[in-house]
Amino acid sequence: MFLTISTTGTHERPATDLGFLLHKHPDKAQAFSTSYGTAHVLYPEATPERCTAALLLEVDPVALVRRGKGKGGKGRGGAPDQALAQYVNDRPYAASSLLAVALGNVFSSALKGQCQARPELVGQALPLRVEVPALPARGGAELVRKLFEPLGWAVTAEPIALDERFPEWGASRYVRLVLEGEQRLSDALRHLYVLLPVLDDAKHYWVSPDEVDKLLRVGEGWLPGHPEHKLITSRYLARRWSLTREAMERIELARLAAADDSDVEEIDNAVDEDTDTEERPVALAVQRRAAIVEALRGAGASRVLDLGCGQGQLVRELLKDPRFTEIVGVDVSMRALSLAARRLRIERMGERQAERVRLFQGSLTYTDKRLKGYDAAVLSEVIEHLDLERLPALEYAVFGAARPATVLVTTPNVEYNVRWETLPAGHVRHGDHRFEWTRAEFRTWALAVAERHGYGVEFRPVGPDDPEVGPPTQMAVFTLNAAPATPLSEEKAA
Repeated sequence: MFLTISTTGTHERPATDLGFLLHKHPDKAQAFSTSYGTAHVLYPEATPERCTAALLLEVDPVALVRRGKGKGGKGRGGAPDQALAQYVNDRPYAASSLLAVALGNVFSSALKGQCQARPELVGQALPLRVEVPALPARGGAELVRKLFEPLGWAVTAEPIALDERFPEWGASRYVRLVLEGEQRLSDALRHLYVLLPVLDDAKHYWVSPDEVDKLLRVGEGWLPGHPEHKLITSRYLARRWSLTREAMERIELARLAAADDSDVEEIDNAVDEDTDTEERPVALAVQRRAAIVEALRGAGASRVLDLGCGQGQLVRELLKDPRFTEIVGVDVSMRALSLAARRLRIERMGERQAERVRLFQGSLTYTDKRLKGYDAAVLSEVIEHLDLERLPALEYAVFGAARPATVLVTTPNVEYNVRWETLPAGHVRHGDHRFEWTRAEFRTWALAVAERHGYGVEFRPVGPDDPEVGPPTQMAVFTLNAAPATPLSEEKAA
């Protein structure tokens, strides 16, 4: 079994830089011992214009069987295998969890994004082409596309015939896979490390609890926002329910933390009483909530919707002020609502306090009669998680159907991203963000929404207002039946 990774370049930026990133010299063929055979790394081509690295794994079927003994009489992935199938199988020929493990061992530094010789290369996106001649795909070519396309890959998944001499037999469960796209090498390797065994759906080793940590570590930054993260998690953990449940809870915490610019530990610990009184810099999420509360007070709102409420941080903030007599949190994720209920301690609230708050599940891209009649609605860091083609549906559901007197919308200002030292150039702040707008783009959208639905709108900065790139968060305050929206050309220059 093998795969190849190719890139192109120029004399100024040679393709052979791939050798630095992989920590394997293009002029050498190298071999590495693994528990299941020998892994070879070689370069079929290495010029400034094009460089290809190949990873070839020679599997020892006998070693594979011996390593699988002592696990309750079960074979790879915890599924019973017939005695003959242990020795006669696709393991030596098709990419699988075996190849993923070899990839992790042989390219461990590259997988972690480490390159001491040329550290400036690590953060650079390269024009990559990954080819896997034979990949088991339980779910077919369609599932292959569903797994890789959301990660920015152009995917070619060609089904392989059972036997070319007998086309009437149809296709096998194997595909020839080609991935093309601009990716950091470390990201590409992490995608392959997780998704090869997911597609194979038959791990060759016992899945222990530390596999959860491994999955979350390698999936950091892309797995929580992946539309198929549930399937990926379940298959990667060999459908062990207890491990899958633990992983899903931690993935949800990571998603919520990233959406709120918080640490995962902060989100998790917030379920319990806050005991840390040490002074810390005010987090952007805290500044954002303060700005929202101030705007709601200024609007005279008492009945408020928090649309996309997540784990309920804004709801908890609003409950502190008695002027907000009814607070409703809405989210599409039941897990998020469960965390919000725990955070708010709804079950322990007094009767009067409990009457002020409700949480319910709902999709913001569909009209919902439960959302009508409120003084204000808040969409805090929500719109950027929707595909652009879904925004008109949200717009109509909120501004056209629910029509609260005031609507607050906050979203990242992409211009400010250059001030985040840890954010690679060209990357959005979270893997689930479908877009991030400049101030001009946000204002253009907001002014058009206001004009279509009879709202006025003003714009306010949230966080430090940088004189060059503006604030980290931008907020639009929509007011129903106010003065006509100000044309973009008359807005104060950003």
